[in-house]
Amino acid sequence: MAPRRALQEYRDKRDFDATPEPSGAEAAEPSGLARFVVQEHHATALHWDLRLEAEGVLWSWAVPKGIPVDPKHNHLAVRTEDHPLQYLDFSGDIPDGNYGAGQMTIWDRGTYELHKQTRREVVITLHGQRVSGRYALFATKGKNWMIHRMDAPADPDRGDPPADLRPMLATLGVLPKPPSGWAFEVKWDGIRALATVQGGRLHLASRNGRDLSSRYPELRALGLQLGSTEAVLDGEVVAFDPDGRPSFQLLQRRMHVTSESAQRRFSQEVPATYVVFDLLWLDGHSLVDLPYRQRRQQLEALGLNGPAWRTPPAAFDDPTGFLEFVQQAGLEGLVAKRADSPYEIGRRSTAWRKIKLQHRQEFVVGGWSPGKGNRSGRIGALLIGYYDQPGGSLRYAGKVGTGFSDAELARLERVLKPLVQPESPFDSGPVPRDATFVRPELVVEVRYTEWTDDGRIRHPAYLGTRDDKVASEIGREGPSFDR
Repeated sequence: MAPRRALQEYRDKRDFDATPEPSGAEAAEPSGLARFVVQEHHATALHWDLRLEAEGVLWSWAVPKGIPVDPKHNHLAVRTEDHPLQYLDFSGDIPDGNYGAGQMTIWDRGTYELHKQTRREVVITLHGQRVSGRYALFATKGKNWMIHRMDAPADPDRGDPPADLRPMLATLGVLPKPPSGWAFEVKWDGIRALATVQGGRLHLASRNGRDLSSRYPELRALGLQLGSTEAVLDGEVVAFDPDGRPSFQLLQRRMHVTSESAQRRFSQEVPATYVVFDLLWLDGHSLVDLPYRQRRQQLEALGLNGPAWRTPPAAFDDPTGFLEFVQQAGLEGLVAKRADSPYEIGRRSTAWRKIKLQHRQEFVVGGWSPGKGNRSGRIGALLIGYYDQPGGSLRYAGKVGTGFSDAELARLERVLKPLVQPESPFDSGPVPRDATFVRPELVVEVRYTEWTDDGRIRHPAYLGTRDDKVASEIGREGPSFDR
């Protein structure tokens, strides 16, 4: 029978009329084998609980990042109260309001060998289905211990995710003919982002490497769904309007919010969704050299569909259904991807084509002209342009004066006034004489009807700013695809 004194702290923390956890009041006979269990615990913060059968109880540690699989990485292991032997088989939901509330599942279990035991160090060899090998647990300070894998990695080919990934980019093109050998997806109207998940924690980065993790708190639970699965995903952060259409203008309300309280509020008022369409790294192995078709199959096998994330379908070899859907829904367009193409990190590739059914692109702001009437004393129109080559000459493309709310005009004034400069940044084209010029750093997205022969856009409408794109790389988009 488990020593009552050893389990007193365990019992003091729990109301066994309210939680399904075993009380340990009934005798539990040791099996004759030293057993262990690792439980995945979706409590306030996801963690894994390692429990070792010893001295009639279960010695227990909470391991926030899971059991390490490589000796290069030690993980924190927090010593917790001893648990009864019946906990070796426990899984279930601990109700809210109880200690450790949340779902608990058995992640692995088996037997172990004890090689060393002192007050501050335990050395064991685990024999489980998912984890096996020699480990050392050693105390550092207070209840904090570390767990270290002493053996070589269980998977010698396993590696860490690349530290500085950049997304593969598409070129503007037309529908491939014939379409066989291509995959087709909806072109989502949002912010491109790479998601790295390790130890159930999500890190979200924009295409230029900016950390977006705290900006969209509703996406963090994606890490909880993946649990111990480690992955690098490629996708887009999207806001959907009441009709279910992606809206970049709606997403603008989220993009510039930095206050944590405001982020939490906006996650309810303007919820974001992470649309996942590629898988670059999985459980220690890079997938970027695999054909897109194989990466897509492994992505779909993860089943990533939840309250704030989804893996929408891709159509292989025939875009007809997708094209009809996009046209009827009034969406921006399609993306065509060669089914046999690898993932070209950080490159704009002809293996991916964006096929636009609406005319829109990014431009660089080079100044503004003053407003008139009810906009007197404020920005009337933005003067926009594009580079003839990366870092080259800034070409004047016209001005955009519609699509602004009063709040957005006020925000643009705050952003642009520190950038004011006396000389024009444009190297071509007549600009308004009453213009105020700025350093060409701000990128905006604009919808328009067509280009004129002299390089201007007609009927432009402002959609929002893009802080995920570099101004010096913004050029005029045109068809570019394999011949």
